[in-house]
Amino acid sequence: MRPPSSFPSIPGCRVSGVALLAAATLCLSACQPAEPPEQTVAEAVRVQAHVAFLADDLLEGREAGTRGYDLAARYVASQMAAIGLQPAGDNGGWLQRVPLLRGTRIREGAQMRVHRADGVEELRFEQDFLPGVNYQQATAKLRAPAVFVGQAVVAPEFDHDDLAGVDLHGKIALLLSGAPEGFPNDPRAYYSSSRVKLQLLVERGAVGVVFLLDPEREGRSPWARGAANWARPGMRLRDPEGRPVDSYPELKVSASLSLEASRALLANAQQSADEVYTRLKSGQLQAFDLDLELEITAVSALQALESSNVVGLLPGSDPALRDEYLVYSAHLDHVGIGAPVNGDRIYNGALDNALGTAVMLETARLAAGRGPARRSQLFVAVTAEEKGLLGSQYFAEYPTVNGRLVANINIDMPVILTELSDVLPIGIEHSSLAAVVRDSAAQLGIALSPDPNPEEVVFVRSDQFNFIRRGIPAIYLKGGIVASDPAIDGKQLATDFRRTHYHQPSDQIDLPIHYPTAARMADLNASVGAAVASAAQAPNWNQGDFFGERFAGERR
Repeated sequence: MRPPSSFPSIPGCRVSGVALLAAATLCLSACQPAEPPEQTVAEAVRVQAHVAFLADDLLEGREAGTRGYDLAARYVASQMAAIGLQPAGDNGGWLQRVPLLRGTRIREGAQMRVHRADGVEELRFEQDFLPGVNYQQATAKLRAPAVFVGQAVVAPEFDHDDLAGVDLHGKIALLLSGAPEGFPNDPRAYYSSSRVKLQLLVERGAVGVVFLLDPEREGRSPWARGAANWARPGMRLRDPEGRPVDSYPELKVSASLSLEASRALLANAQQSADEVYTRLKSGQLQAFDLDLELEITAVSALQALESSNVVGLLPGSDPALRDEYLVYSAHLDHVGIGAPVNGDRIYNGALDNALGTAVMLETARLAAGRGPARRSQLFVAVTAEEKGLLGSQYFAEYPTVNGRLVANINIDMPVILTELSDVLPIGIEHSSLAAVVRDSAAQLGIALSPDPNPEEVVFVRSDQFNFIRRGIPAIYLKGGIVASDPAIDGKQLATDFRRTHYHQPSDQIDLPIHYPTAARMADLNASVGAAVASAAQAPNWNQGDFFGERFAGERR
């Protein structure tokens, strides 16, 4: 890793090892005025400076609840102050306290056994299975019959019921991730949510859950790579009484299986593993009981702790509208220190999401330079996204301002590894934000591309979903896939990043991040935000929208 004072070069600009404070001035003097424009170069250097600090080894991967994250939060607060934002956290400060419960797996005592009529099979910790954390108790143990429940999707509007014909009471549910490929994108994203699935299984009487792996997901994210970090803690929010939120106490045990263990568990079942995976592709999974019992023991270390969201405010100028708030969000945390890869144990998170946070800070600077808009604008660097979108969940439920949150613009992991001509506006089709985004992009000469990987259901996998769950229209802006150089496959670059660098130590600042493109994303954010914050009417969901109707009653 390079220290913050040493920068990789920005295309079109000769920047070498210079101090952070002098970087923008030196770059402007060195750049040609035509390509890229000086304003873009200055913005790019500022974005680069933020990423260089936030993704430095000093911050040790910015895991929520650690000293490294706290350093990052203090840095972001200082930058917000320098921009001219006002503190809008707890008690007039920059930080909003987020109460958390950390759960860490303990290998000793963890066990999973398969009881069949002809004997007992012992699964291997890490190679075959990993137990989940029970946030209600440090040691959890259960032996119960098993039932396969497909993807645990019940969608009456599509005449689809994975749980038809089985009784889950007192049983451990085995399920696959995702939702049927034949569903439209929006329902598929919603029904893929683990929160939705687990709540459904609890309502049907399940007492445990085991997540099976399928070949396609193994290809995208190999079990061995993730399992190597089994000691990385999970987290839940704590409610005002100190109890874990969304911990589903009815589910006594949980576990995940490798592909090989998933196949072995389905051996001699009513349907073989190959038949199950074929049905998965066709959307024709069927539930069935297995002629076996599972015995699972999980041991965890539980610890209450705190982390912080960072909240900055640009007050609105209109007395009638300044209590309405547009919220920009970007998660500040990453996954911390983990299993070494090529000798490197620090998972720096340069693209995920130091770059997104840097883009948000530059957006705030641009917004402040425009002068007050009619509505107020909040810039929130949230914690514990990597632990289940927890910081944004807490802010959406307990906002630090008195008023109404009317829209959210989220920035998460913009994969920008070459000059790009487009942006992926995830969720643009759901609300009146679409027209604003299209107009702003057209004015800036930025193309808008559809989501190239709808099967990954990212609309429910980043912080915007917590605002959506509160009935607040939102969009999620990602880096694009169309490279300015026709010889470069921008989509393949993004795919390769996810396969090679995502949640790995190699997501660091020596990647060829194209900062001028990131700066243009900040320009787009600021333009969209200015229009939303100055419009006569707050954004609204489209008539009949899937998410708008499902969460209509939650809007405050």
